[in-house]
Amino acid sequence: MMIANATGCSSIYGASFPASPYCTNAQGHGPAWQNSLFEDFCEFGLGMHLGSDRIRETVATTMKQALECECCSQEIKELAAKWLEAPKDAAATREIADKIVPLAKECSCDTCKKLVELQHFIPARSQWIIGGDGASYDIGYGGLDHVLASGENVNILVLDTEVYSNTGGQSSKATPVGAIAKFAASGKKIRKKDLGMMAISYGYVYVAQVAMGASPVQFFNAIKEAEAYDGPSLIIAYSPCINHGLKAGMGLSQKEEKLAVDCGYWHLYRYNPALEGTDKNPFTLDSKEPDWSKFQDFLKGEVRFASLYKLFPESADELLSKTEEFAKVRLNTYKRLAGK
Repeated sequence: MMIANATGCSSIYGASFPASPYCTNAQGHGPAWQNSLFEDFCEFGLGMHLGSDRIRETVATTMKQALECECCSQEIKELAAKWLEAPKDAAATREIADKIVPLAKECSCDTCKKLVELQHFIPARSQWIIGGDGASYDIGYGGLDHVLASGENVNILVLDTEVYSNTGGQSSKATPVGAIAKFAASGKKIRKKDLGMMAISYGYVYVAQVAMGASPVQFFNAIKEAEAYDGPSLIIAYSPCINHGLKAGMGLSQKEEKLAVDCGYWHLYRYNPALEGTDKNPFTLDSKEPDWSKFQDFLKGEVRFASLYKLFPESADELLSKTEEFAKVRLNTYKRLAGK
């Protein structure tokens, strides 16, 4: 796994000395991580992917040469043939690499020397690109759009905090109506951008909207489907943030995600282009019918909404009713796509 991380909150907890959430397994294999500016994080990740793919083209050429090489053993030839049959299969290429590299080290021919030199590129690589909503919806959106439109097999994970978090809490295009943020001090007046629907319009981009605390099963299904899909993937994850001002405390952020889905503030869905042309609907609405009676109580549980009643009581009810109204509009759009 290779990770391109936008500079921001996720790059801070992803690479702060002396701790890291990333680690190796028992075989010593683990992710490669690097970060870039948040305005070009998707292009940066695409560059990692394309660079890796070019080197793996050299691996493919070397595997073909091994089939013709008089010095390569029959076992090396058989493994090379298997690799050429499924070069994008992560499990298969990992197994082949573990077998062919020791054999190549025992051989002195140029082909085997090349295989040893390129050994880290024999296993198929998974490219993930991680950034927040400020990077994805706003300042880096042009790059995100270009990368999705490229059709390349990369996975983008958007940690949607609905505000520019690391740079000071400014409003972003992901900020919903009624939320207070910098540059929206009296509550944002316009709707949140629907990044997922924009990506779905391409027709060849895997898209999912998730909330781990609401449904871990749906979350992991989306991750697995995105990884399996041979094309661009976009996963938008609801991410409670300190800027939300959770009255229950950030220690209950997973519970906050569940509350957001239960009341209809956030919706869970998956769009899998691989199902186009089959008897299955490629769009699946995973969240249940929400309890709208809980919606306003959910908003009052977060300072970014609740403070409207103290600071701007004359407009609080109107703005927060629009927050609920637009959540219903979104859900009705998803229901139509799901055929419900």
